[in-house]
Amino acid sequence: MLFSTEVTSSKITSDNPLFQRTLKAYHVVAPHIHGNVLEIGCGEGYGVELLYKNSDQLTLIDKSPYTAELINSKYPNTTIIQEKIPPLTQLENNSFDVVVSFQVIEHIKEAALYLEEIHRVLKPNGKAYISTPNALKTIARNPWHYKEYTFEDLVHLFENNFTNYTIKAIQGNAKTAAYYEKNKESVARFLRYDIFNLEHKIPSWLLQIPYEIANRMNRKKLLHKNPDLVNTITLEDYSLGEHSEATLDFFCTLTK
Repeated sequence: MLFSTEVTSSKITSDNPLFQRTLKAYHVVAPHIHGNVLEIGCGEGYGVELLYKNSDQLTLIDKSPYTAELINSKYPNTTIIQEKIPPLTQLENNSFDVVVSFQVIEHIKEAALYLEEIHRVLKPNGKAYISTPNALKTIARNPWHYKEYTFEDLVHLFENNFTNYTIKAIQGNAKTAAYYEKNKESVARFLRYDIFNLEHKIPSWLLQIPYEIANRMNRKKLLHKNPDLVNTITLEDYSLGEHSEATLDFFCTLTK
C-alpha cells in the first residue's frame, strides 16, 4: 500500500471519520486561498482541488516519490517538489501569499526550523494555516508522530517566530464523539495485551509495523460493528470553533 493508516485515505471506507475530519481543514481554509500558494505535506492530495481552483499558482511539497504521479495528471500546472523538510531548500524568500500545512508539524523533529522556513518563504502579511492533533485527545502512542502538541505547547512554539497568530479548533458533535469513544474502548482492548507497557518503552521505528497492523484491524472492526456510524459521518459533523477540552485538531493561522 502507498499510504499507511497514518496518512488517512479517501478511498478506504473504514477511514471515513478521520478522512472527513482532516478534509474539513481544507474547506475552512478554502475562502482564504489566493495568489501564490504553497502546501507542505500534501500526501494523497485530496485537498489539492480546493487549493488549486482558488490560487494563481500552486506549489506542493511532499516527501513521497509517488505524489507527483498521483497529482500531476489531474493538476498539470502545479509545481510538485519531492523533498523531506525542513529546510525548504528550493524556495525563495518572500515568495508565497499563503502556506498550508495540515497534519504535518507533529511529524517534524525540527519544528522550530519548520516554522522559521514557513516565515521565510511567506510574503509580508502572508498567512500560514497549520493543523495538528490535540495531544490531550490522543488515545494511544502514535509512532509516526515525533511530538504531539497541547495548546500551551503551540503558543510557546509560535511566539518565537510569529507575533500575530490565532489558535482555533476543529471540533466534532455527538456523532463524532460516539465514534471517538468506541474507538477509545476498542484501542483499550488491544492495549490490555501489552502487559509490559512496550507501547511506551520501545523505539518508535519498532512500533510502526505492529501499530499499522493493529490500527487497520481496529478501523475495520469499528466499521463492521458500527457501519451506520462510520459511513454517515460527513464534513458537516465537524466545525471550526474556539479551543476547548473537546478540541480534536488545532487550526492555526500565522501572519507574517
